[in-house]
Amino acid sequence: MVEVTVTPQSSLADRPVQVQVRGLSPSQLVTLRASLTDEQGERFQARAFFRADEAGEVDPGRHAALGGSYTGVWPMGLFWFLQPDTLFRRLVKRDVAGSPYRVHLEVFDGVRLVTGPQDQPLASCEAERWYVAPGMQRVPIREGRVRGALFLPP
Repeated sequence: MVEVTVTPQSSLADRPVQVQVRGLSPSQLVTLRASLTDEQGERFQARAFFRADEAGEVDPGRHAALGGSYTGVWPMGLFWFLQPDTLFRRLVKRDVAGSPYRVHLEVFDGVRLVTGPQDQPLASCEAERWYVAPGMQRVPIREGRVRGALFLPP
């Protein structure tokens, strides 16, 4: 049975996570896809093609992506190379304290440049990427023409 995991499942956006796929056949070609929908409803995606090792595992921190959104060994590549489905959109988190980005990770059999609704993933999971740690206090700043926010730890 194929399984994809993200460790830790919930983390701050600037902290690294480990993505692993287990249960594949040795040397199986797979597509690993990350996607999220921002607060404006825009979808962002990244995908990378991998060949499973002799144990039937894929780890972007140890195995090189053969193509897709990037090539080579990039442990956080699926998160760093997210691109919008609509041109000229940027991934900007507006509500940094209220909710995380939920990044959906899926693994597909073979090389998939495009996936449609008929394509069922072998496995999937979700990661939460928070921009503010629990207990953080946000203080709005308005001084003259200066606008901003001060974030104070608990």
